[in-house]
Amino acid sequence: DVQLQASGGGLVQTGDSLRLSCVASGFTFDDYAIGWFRQAPGKEREFVGWISYRDRSTRYGDSVKGRFAISRDNAKSTVYLQMNSLKPEDTGVYYCAASPWYQLKTGTSEYDYWGQGTQVTVSS
Repeated sequence: DVQLQASGGGLVQTGDSLRLSCVASGFTFDDYAIGWFRQAPGKEREFVGWISYRDRSTRYGDSVKGRFAISRDNAKSTVYLQMNSLKPEDTGVYYCAASPWYQLKTGTSEYDYWGQGTQVTVSS
C-alpha cells in the first residue's frame, strides 16, 4: 500500500521552530517530487513548498519563503519541512504529497499520493 506518514506537528509559540517529517512507502520515492501543503479551518489547501526528485531543488510559497526549508533523504524515503520563525497564520493541518512531475507543481490535482496530515498550532 502507498503511504505518506506526516508527523512532528504540535502546539508552539510565535517565533518557535518545528520540523515536520514525511515518511513514504509503497512507491518509488526517488521518482517523485514531494510537496507540502497546509489547510487552515475554513480555508482552501495552500501550497507551502516543493522539492524536486531530480536535483533536490526547492520552491516555496510566498508566505513561508525565507522561514521554511524542505530537504529529503532518499535513503530513508523521508522529506523534512523545517519551519522557523513561526507565526499564528502558519496554523493549520500540514500535508505532504507526492507528484510524478519533475516540474514544480503547486496545484493539489498534480499530486498522486497524500498523507493524513499533522496539526501545527502557533499561539500568539
